[in-house]
Amino acid sequence: MDADTALPSPAPTATTSEPQPRRPLSLAARSAITTGFVLAAFLGLVGVVMSVAKKQSALNSLQGRLHDAAITDIITHTDANRDGRLLPPDSPPQKFSQPGSGLYAVILGPDGYHWESTSAIGHDFRFLKPLPVGVRQFAGPVDTRMGRLYYYAIGVTFDYPGRKSTPATVMVAQTELQLEGENAVYRRTLALWLSVLGVMLIVLQLLLLRWSLTPLRKVASDMSRVEHGDSDHLDSQYPLELTGLTERINAFIESEREQRTRYRHTLADLAHSLKTPLAVIRSQLESASDEPTRRGVLDQVRRMDELVAYQLARAATSGRQTFAAAVPIASHAEDLVQSLEKVYAAKNVLCEFDIADGASFHGELNDLLELMGNLLENAFKWTRHQVLLVVKKQPQPGRGRPGLLISVEDDGPGIAQDKIEKVLQRGVRGDERVQGHGIGLSIVQDIVRAYRGELVVDRSPDLGGARFSVKLPPE
Repeated sequence: MDADTALPSPAPTATTSEPQPRRPLSLAARSAITTGFVLAAFLGLVGVVMSVAKKQSALNSLQGRLHDAAITDIITHTDANRDGRLLPPDSPPQKFSQPGSGLYAVILGPDGYHWESTSAIGHDFRFLKPLPVGVRQFAGPVDTRMGRLYYYAIGVTFDYPGRKSTPATVMVAQTELQLEGENAVYRRTLALWLSVLGVMLIVLQLLLLRWSLTPLRKVASDMSRVEHGDSDHLDSQYPLELTGLTERINAFIESEREQRTRYRHTLADLAHSLKTPLAVIRSQLESASDEPTRRGVLDQVRRMDELVAYQLARAATSGRQTFAAAVPIASHAEDLVQSLEKVYAAKNVLCEFDIADGASFHGELNDLLELMGNLLENAFKWTRHQVLLVVKKQPQPGRGRPGLLISVEDDGPGIAQDKIEKVLQRGVRGDERVQGHGIGLSIVQDIVRAYRGELVVDRSPDLGGARFSVKLPPE
């Protein structure tokens, strides 16, 4: 088989044992985490402030209730006799008559007078001291044998017509448990509603964040369309903050394409400039009379011509491009096969296609034509009758462009396993009797390397001849 068809071995891949750097958090994740912490701190502070305010409000309310109970339930039901001795309250409210109700009443009077409500019997109120008339005191919580208490005490005097006044100290107390129970219920309710509010605010923030980042996602989507070849540039309308970025990206894309075009035109001009003098030299040498000299110089000119063709074809290879248009494969494959069928019309070659729908080559058209052209021409040279071209897409999750498999098979003699390495060398032909420069396969090798692909040479399982498989990775 001709070396034009030999394929390059895949370039070695560098490996490293170093751990891969951790991928930075996305803008959405950073914003969500930051907002979550700030929102949690804010709602926590709000909860603390409201709990403190509620506790103070509860204390003020308790003071008011104890004051009203002392005036309405105790003092108005208490009196002194003609001797100035205090009389116990008549018919105190039932809440002061039930043991364990948590509400207590105490009256201190002159000459060791001490009265306690039925609910307070058996408890210790030695902390209570007589107060001057008109003095009011609200205190708590006070540690006692029956638990911690809040109490309200007031100094009053009871007058009897024609007699001296009788001073007394009236106290109404309530256990801390009742107040703390109310506060606990409030704190649980407050925590529940603040949590619900926090979740609602986080969801709202995520929705707003998603809406705010929509232009960035649009830029990424448009960039993907450019990479896939579905668009030439970013053409959407973007917010003012992104206009400068998108304009520079478009300028970069256009500059890259213009530079490649200028480079290819320069190479084409160079090819014409070199080939013309070589053709003139060859023509003059062929008409020269000195046969040994003529043959030696002709060999060198022919070698120069081959090297120029090879180096120009190699330099013209564009290689992998980020912003490459998608080149449909089927139509160009048909054109190549039609041309080869005319050249090899005497062999009556039957070339069959197995090309996946929508299969495209993301690169320069000339690279695709060089790649398929050299592989198909080699197959036409060595086939007996049948050639098969297979093109398949190889998608991979997380990649924008699918991978590509281009396989060319024939029913010729094939390549022996021990000769594959030899025919991969530039300028070597598998059979010197077959016409060719021996550089076609080298061009294929350079193209495959430029696109970071892999080439496999083996025997066709269906046709029995050689099979050349080019695998281009997804991007």
